[in-house]
Parts: sequence; structure tokens; C-alpha cells
Amino acid sequence: MEFVAAPAVHRVLCADCGTPIVPNSANLCVACLRNSVDITEGIPKQASVSFCRNCDRFLSPPSVWTIAQPESQELLAICLRKLKGLNKVRLKDAHFIWTEPHSKRLRVSLTIQKEVLTATILEQIFEIEYLVQHGQCPDCARLAAKNTWKALVQVRQKVPHKRTFLFLEQLIIKHGAQKDTISVKEVRDGLDFFFASRSHAIKMVDFLTSVVPIRSKASEQLLSTDTHTSTANFKYTYSVEIVPVCKDDLVALPLKLARSLSNIAPLTLCSRVGNSLHFLDPATLQFVELPAASYWRTPFDSLAGVADLVEFTVLDVEPSGQTRGKWVLADAQVALSGAFTSGGGGAEDDAMDGGAASQILHTRTHLGAILQPGDAALGYYLTNANFNSDAFASLPAHRVPDVILVKKAYPNRRKKNKPRNWRLRSIAREAGEEGDTGADRGVVGRMGGRDKKKVDEDYELFLRDLEEDEEMRGAVNLYRAKDARPGAGSGLAGGKTRRKGQGQFAMDVDEGAHDETASVAPTEVEEDEPDFPEVKLDELLEDFDEMTLEEHDA
Repeated sequence: MEFVAAPAVHRVLCADCGTPIVPNSANLCVACLRNSVDITEGIPKQASVSFCRNCDRFLSPPSVWTIAQPESQELLAICLRKLKGLNKVRLKDAHFIWTEPHSKRLRVSLTIQKEVLTATILEQIFEIEYLVQHGQCPDCARLAAKNTWKALVQVRQKVPHKRTFLFLEQLIIKHGAQKDTISVKEVRDGLDFFFASRSHAIKMVDFLTSVVPIRSKASEQLLSTDTHTSTANFKYTYSVEIVPVCKDDLVALPLKLARSLSNIAPLTLCSRVGNSLHFLDPATLQFVELPAASYWRTPFDSLAGVADLVEFTVLDVEPSGQTRGKWVLADAQVALSGAFTSGGGGAEDDAMDGGAASQILHTRTHLGAILQPGDAALGYYLTNANFNSDAFASLPAHRVPDVILVKKAYPNRRKKNKPRNWRLRSIAREAGEEGDTGADRGVVGRMGGRDKKKVDEDYELFLRDLEEDEEMRGAVNLYRAKDARPGAGSGLAGGKTRRKGQGQFAMDVDEGAHDETASVAPTEVEEDEPDFPEVKLDELLEDFDEMTLEEHDA
């Protein structure tokens, strides 16, 4: 076997230190090459990071504030983003070097590689020191300057009651539309919702458009501007106006509008309010729907509301056989409540001339399926009514009935203060810059100076609407009451007694309220209405937020 010698490796001396090395383009050894070429050139050896002590967040370039724990991967990524020139080398390793927590210094060790000559790669380890600078993030700065909101949604409805906003509050709770609000403030004709982002305000306006008939208008206010970066800071305001027509209102449609709506009779009842208005002619069961956009082209007001309803006694009902959904057309004979009892019609006699209070009135009604002789019904008494409306004044006299019945009443059961087995939740926020939003009351009815008795009455009417209207009840969430004491969940109990005006949105009363109501109970035994609307247990939800551990275990 023939032996072949390995080729000889030619070596040269290093130009600086004279050490034999493999020839390269610089004729320098690795040590001398590292001394003559610095691959860390262009990378700063000192830098700074911004830290907000209020919210414990670091500023991540370009303008994102991020929560990062000491010596965490998130904080290391923020430190590396602060370095310029790091993209020109290859980063092999990076880690923190321990420093005193209160030194306001961060030390990071980096290992980088870079090709300096042909087929010559240098590796170097060096250290960077970061100075932690304390400051305020924009959110904390706005909070300290009492400037917490960036977008405002003003919801208004010019009606003398709060039933619409009570219902709107329940819709907002059910769909979780209030989760992005900073605070909620009640004003004279509505509510103000404050948001930290413009997108959240636009989302709220879109939600309101889907549940109630509204029109909206947007405006903006310039707070500051930077001419160098061409940036500006704005505050945005969205004005939302709800149609001033509510459920069970009496409406006189303009003649031109009534003809465009399938030629319906101008004098109608508002049977339902969703994202559009629904009108019903009780004399013919004709039903029409009016979109919000059509209403604002021809706006009109209600002639009368639920506060103007008068109680009647049904003497006779003769269904005609014509039906539409749950409504049945019928001819009814009614009289004012108490007209044929001893003492006459009481307060009604003072308002009527002659014997008008004891007259038997004939009318057509859509309540033929639920009214029976002897029942009580609420309706509008139009015999001597006088409305400031051109549309109503233009109606022929024979087209205006004496009475328009709206719904059945339950006077016997209401007098006994029957407890409700359900209650409602309310929007509660902590007190903030833009108004008192204490958690002890709902968002509606907290504005100072308002008549508490009127607020209680509006809330009770709203609760009765929920009981009597299954479709309306299905749109909100009802929760089981903790107890079955009188007044629980009624909205009229507040503080320590059952008397009105002591509170607004309390859900429970103590034992003293039960004794007080029992002592003033009527001595005459009155039979309960058999069809009194009851909310079934399967319609109620458990309020898990307020359940105790013992209740959960039980």
C-alpha cells in the first residue's frame, strides 16, 4: 500500500503580533481582527425605557403601552426594540443581568455575530444598560386631568315620563351594550353615555338604531393638534333623539301620511315600539308599520299618553268574529268606573257636565278576546277632549269615537299589593367625573331635583307593562327575587317602608313594610281577577352575581 502525505498547509505571520495563521484577506489573527474591527459599532450601549407607575406598563415602540413583569420575555422584547442598528447583525443570545430592583437600571447581555471579511464571521458579547424613566401613559394622564372620555352618546326623548329609558336600560343590560362605558349620567330628557374610544360610541349608536326608532347626528371638538406630525386630538359627540311616541299612546296621523300607510284611519293607537313604530286602528284592526326615517320626514306628537287613561267598567261585549293575531274586534258598552255605584262617579263627576258620568258609551275595541262583562278597562275618553293638534282638528266628528279602550285593568289585585316573584337589574357604575353613578340605584331616576313620586309611578307602570305584555317581557331579562315579601321587585319599595317616595329602585323591603300594608288593607273582600298576568318561574333567570355560597350549595 502506497502512503500519500497530506498536503502542506501554508501559513503566514500575523501582521500585528506575528502569530502563524492561515492566510486571509487581512493577514490578521482573530484576536487582532477583533481589536481592529468592532461589530457592535452603531448599536448604542445605553438606552432608556418609559414606565408608567400608575398602571405598571412599559412603552413598547412605537406607542403601545404593555404590562411586563421584571426580567420577563415581554420586557426583553421591549428592550430589544429600543435598539437601533440591531438589524445589521445576527442576534445569537440575549438575557438580563441581575440588578437591584430599586436602581432604575436594566442590564441586558447580547451575543451577536457578523461577517466582516470573506468567509470570516466574528462573534462578540457585550452589555447594554437601560435607564427606566418614570412617566404617565395617555390613559393615566387623561384620568389625572379629569379628561377621561373621548366619545359621548347623548340619548334624548322629549316625553313627560321615563318608561322608554327604563325599557332601554333593560335592553342594554340584556345585550351587554354597557360594558364599554366609562360612566353614565342622567340628564333632564335622557341619558349620557361616556366612552374612552370613538369606536365604542359608534357601536352604541348602532345598537340603539337596532332597538328603538331614532335619528342621530355626529359632531367633533378639536382639543389639540401637532403641526410637526400632522396629528390632532378630538372629542366626539353623537346626539341621538328617540321618537316621542310610546307604547299605548293615542296618535293622530297627518292625513297625507295616513293615506300613504294603506289609507289607515288617522286616529290610531301605538301598539308596539321597536326599531319602527307599529300603529293599530282599534275600529278595523288595520295594522301598519312606520319606519323611523319616514317619521322624521313627517314628525308628529302623541295626543295622549298612559297618564291620561281613564278607568271604565265593561257592561257588555259582542265579538264580531274578525281577528288579527291576538286581537279580536268587538262592540262594547262601557261606563265610567263607579258610575252606577252609590256616590256616582266620584272625581269624574266634577269634571263632567250634567249626567255624563253615568252615560253608557258604545265603542268598537280590539280587546274582544280578553274583555268580559264586569271587567275594568283603561281607555281614552274623547267626548269632551281638546287636543292642540291640526291633524285631530281636521277629523270629521263622526270619525272620533267617544271612547278608545287600550288595555284591561286589574284594580282588585293591584289594591292588595301582591308581591312580585321577579325583579330587574340596573346599570350601576362607580361615581365618576361626569356624574353620580352610584351602585345603590338604577341609571334612571337618580338626577337630583326630580319628583321621586313621579319616578316611582313611571317605574311601576313599566313593571306592569312587562307583566301584561308577553312580547315585551321576552325582550328583557327577569330575575328571581330573593324573597316573596310585599313590594319585592316592585320598584316602589325603598328604605324601610312601603310608602312611595322613600326610594326609587330598591328591590326589597324589611318586615315593617309588611305590617304597615296589612294594617291598611280594605275590609271588604273583593274577588281577584282570574286572568291576572302572572310571570311564570320558567321565564325567570337566576342572578348568579348576587348569589351567596350558601344559596349555591343549597
